[in-house]
Amino acid sequence: MKTALVIGAGPAGLMAAEELARAGWQVTVAEAKPSPARKFLMAGKSGLNLTRGEPLPAFTARYPQGADWLAPMLAAFGPAQVQDWARGLGQEVFTGSTGRVFPVVMKGSPLLRAWLARLSGLGVVLRTRWRWTGFQGAALAFDTPDGPRLLTPDRTILALGGASWPRLGSDAAWVPWLAARGVVIAPFHPSNAGLVVDWSPHMARHFGAALKGIRLTAADFSSRGEVTISARGLEGGGLYPLTPALRDGAALIIDLMPDTDAATLAARLTRRGKDSLTNTLRKAGLDAAKIALAQDCARPLPTDPQALARRLKALPIPHKGPRPMDEAISTAGGIRRDAVDDGLQLRALPGIYAAGEMLDWDAPTGGYLLTASLASGRWAGRAAAGVDPATAFST
Repeated sequence: MKTALVIGAGPAGLMAAEELARAGWQVTVAEAKPSPARKFLMAGKSGLNLTRGEPLPAFTARYPQGADWLAPMLAAFGPAQVQDWARGLGQEVFTGSTGRVFPVVMKGSPLLRAWLARLSGLGVVLRTRWRWTGFQGAALAFDTPDGPRLLTPDRTILALGGASWPRLGSDAAWVPWLAARGVVIAPFHPSNAGLVVDWSPHMARHFGAALKGIRLTAADFSSRGEVTISARGLEGGGLYPLTPALRDGAALIIDLMPDTDAATLAARLTRRGKDSLTNTLRKAGLDAAKIALAQDCARPLPTDPQALARRLKALPIPHKGPRPMDEAISTAGGIRRDAVDDGLQLRALPGIYAAGEMLDWDAPTGGYLLTASLASGRWAGRAAAGVDPATAFST
């Protein structure tokens, strides 16, 4: 029987293992941590966002980097197929008001348990605390609880993640080993990360306050969503889709009143009697956090109502770029597209494939990260097994 080794027991690795096992291969999954899919379970603690309930063309367009590369993988295993896959594991799903798709139980652990049971039934062997340490000649070297091991499988799938969440296993330790073998790797950068802002001391009282009902813009990226003021800057889902532009130095502009046009807002901002500017802003519909943000980032604020309205609807936020990679939800960068063939096999290392966040693509949160990881793992697993990866998913 042909042997396959999957290194990394996250969603991409487990999906690759399942496809190889279904094709009749003897599969071993090597995981450095004491248990599998730790980042997957961490994401599921606050509600496992599996995918997004939207048409495939709109879904694919959400990937700011690598959309055309991922397109065939998502066509074979996209939002609809992810939902069918979860149901096939006994986890019914529902679509929230924003289009995000979750298991009814909200947690990731029941789905993972069912998945691991399925894999075990297919003969997949999971080895935990097996840390890949690079190559030794043609063999893959591991530190294991029983001492060093060398493996030479017929096929290998690398699914080691990117460079965020190193404590959960995605530490990018693999980069120099592959680079030394001729694999071209784009530098990693933070994605879906908070933004560094140096506040004045008076902002301290607003740390933890949410900015709701705003529109954020950076270069060609725009987002409607909530962000939180923190001691280090701004955090939150409304900011994350803008990370690609912000890490390239684009200005951040916030419309504090996106549902009110400038003329209407200016009329509200006309001072009456002895109202202070702060009280005028409050009466115009701004809460304390928005007022503080405006006063901190655009002081002194204009006194003319029209000029003030324009400033509030296009408030520049001075920033120093995203938070460091080890604080980011995900990373951009990794194995470049031209370093792999159409089946995700490394051109420099025949017989070795890569999947998931090791590859050089980027995605916002909201189910896009997980769906692409699953889709690329399935694609690599099928290609490694000699099965057409473009074949549509079926339960």
